[in-house]
Amino acid sequence: MQGFFTFLQQNPYLLLFLVVGLAVWIGRASIKGYGLGMVAGAIVVGAGVSVWASSYGVKLELNNFAKSLFYYLFMYGVGLRVGPSFVNSLRGDGIKFIFLAVVSCVVGLALVVVGAKLFALPPGAAGGMLAGSQTMSAAIGSAEQAITDGVVKLPAGMKPEEATAMIALSYGITYIWGTVGIILICKYLPRWWGIDAQAAAKKYEEDFGVKDLEGGALTGYRQFGLRAYRLENSAQVGKSIAGFRKDNPEYRVANVLRSGESLGADPGLVLQKGDIIALGGSTEHLTDKMGLIGPEVADAKALGVTLDQADIIVTNKEMVGRTFESFRGEAIAGQLQIGKVERGGVPIPAGLKTELERFDIISVVGLKPAVNELGQMWGRIARYNTSTDLLTLSVGMIIGFLIGWIQFPAFGAKVGLGNAGGLLLSGVLVSSIVSRLRFFGSTPNAARNVLEDLGLVVFVAIVGVNAGAGLVSQLSGAIALKIFLIGFVACTIPPFIVWAIGFHFFKINPAVLMGGVAGARSHSGPCREAAVEIKSTVPWIGFPVAYAVSGVLLTVFGYFAMLLAQ
Repeated sequence: MQGFFTFLQQNPYLLLFLVVGLAVWIGRASIKGYGLGMVAGAIVVGAGVSVWASSYGVKLELNNFAKSLFYYLFMYGVGLRVGPSFVNSLRGDGIKFIFLAVVSCVVGLALVVVGAKLFALPPGAAGGMLAGSQTMSAAIGSAEQAITDGVVKLPAGMKPEEATAMIALSYGITYIWGTVGIILICKYLPRWWGIDAQAAAKKYEEDFGVKDLEGGALTGYRQFGLRAYRLENSAQVGKSIAGFRKDNPEYRVANVLRSGESLGADPGLVLQKGDIIALGGSTEHLTDKMGLIGPEVADAKALGVTLDQADIIVTNKEMVGRTFESFRGEAIAGQLQIGKVERGGVPIPAGLKTELERFDIISVVGLKPAVNELGQMWGRIARYNTSTDLLTLSVGMIIGFLIGWIQFPAFGAKVGLGNAGGLLLSGVLVSSIVSRLRFFGSTPNAARNVLEDLGLVVFVAIVGVNAGAGLVSQLSGAIALKIFLIGFVACTIPPFIVWAIGFHFFKINPAVLMGGVAGARSHSGPCREAAVEIKSTVPWIGFPVAYAVSGVLLTVFGYFAMLLAQ
């Protein structure tokens, strides 16, 4: 094995992607739905391989520049994801979920800092415990940044590498309960409170017309339809398309076929007997006036109309607060259908009484004129684009690094956001601007996911490898037990406080609040399990705002955990 580890030592790129690959593979494994995930797997694999190699006298180490680069890309990607929801959350009910997220994060930070001081744990433990107990892996980077910036005073003889190793060790010990614990707590909190969350979810669905978007199988029903009819009704002969629409606003003429030639759908085109008319509208309307034009025909040429698909971003302030139900009277209502509704980067279940909020992204499909008309009414149409605007990416990164240089005196030292915090803020600013303008800065979800997923797992893998050799000398049963106990308390207490405030003070629907608790811990797993537990997607409604806020706070708090615990 010594020869194998020596080979890895001499080929760092192979070492890196071996650890990343094994981490992803192990992260996919689960027992009854619970697993490490690829990020925690990266710490375990990286540290494990490094410790194993050290037993043969081989020290494995990876480049710190690569570690920082991937972490910075990850932080910028997080900013891009949560940016629009930050602006959107500063109104209405969003304030409630912001408050819950702040409470959860602050309580978690306080418990970790107090515990680290009470048990006199080594430098690095507080940052790792915060990251693990709150399942916010990104906090590892900000905790390490506190060491790099020199704001954490290390004891005489202690190397920065040893403090970094302690961050990784504490993270690994607290992460498992941090993940499993919040899932179990979120699932069973309503039951412990004596509340039937499933009944609460059903009531919410009935009150707001929300459908269970995950529970149903694929059905044959389609809200929107396009059919072809041969014009034989003399009452419609001689009318222009504009005149036909005036009398029948619920329909849209998509195409007219005459003597085998497609004439399109110009409003001034006069209809003649025998024309094949492609008519679009809701399924209900298309079957409501049978015989309005004539018999239905299966004419492929007439029906060969290109449908349009687009994402519409809500920017028109006049549309904010209106429900989907309020647009039923619009002429375009039967000419397209709404698919996914995304809020704050997270798909949410939407019903007839769901209110539009600024920067919601609504996916629609239907006749192109109707899609364009709805886009003008709601805000802007965002056409799907697979290319990434690398110029905006570069400018955003530069702005982030410049913000990171800004420092101010605090706690007896100069404190600032650092590169990581600056990039996070820059990503938020860029994505907020892009969400309004949409003519530059394209970063498709797939590209953003690569920034986040690859950036974080590579960063954590390098942390694990570099920390592994120092873990053996620092690890003891007493320290490990203390770290676990603090992590257990820091994971368990905040959700109960958040639930009590949300239920008793804010009077939030219990099913929605389940998602709010999960979001306050910036973890989608508990929300997903809660939705399965109560057989409803309602918990996802309370998730996005709290998720965005806590993701930013917990990431930054890794830095402050190190600072306050010394």
